[in-house]
This record gives sequence, structure tokens and C-alpha cells, in this order.
Amino acid sequence: MTTLEKIQELITEQLDLEAGEVKATTNIREDIDADSLDLFQIINDIEDEFDIEIEDEEKINTVQDLVDYVEANKD
Repeated sequence: MTTLEKIQELITEQLDLEAGEVKATTNIREDIDADSLDLFQIINDIEDEFDIEIEDEEKINTVQDLVDYVEANKD
């Protein structure tokens, strides 16, 4: 499973969405209406899954931003 696929899975589970609704270009706040609590939980899930810490959440807007951050910071 790629990083993108795993992040898509975590987001769809958290927000109770269909798999096809979350793409790399999906804006997390605008396109799928994630509120700050949803985003907090998604980031916590990603941090746990990839054993990283996401410190600058404001710079994360799209699913691809999350993928890029994980890829740049995982071991």
C-alpha cells in the first residue's frame, strides 16, 4: 500500500466517506468539509501510522500535502 493509499484510507474511515471521494488533489477542509476536530484526528492517525510528528498543520491543505509531508519525514 502506498503512502497516498494509506492516507486516503485513514481519511475515509475518519470522515465516513467512500474511497473514491478522497483524491490526492482533495482539499481536506473545503472539498470534504473536515472541521478542526476531524483534521486533528486525521493528523493523529497519520502520526501514529507513520511514526512521525506533524508540527505545521496550517500548511496542510490537500491530501497530497499530507503525502508529501509523510514522505519527507518518515524514516
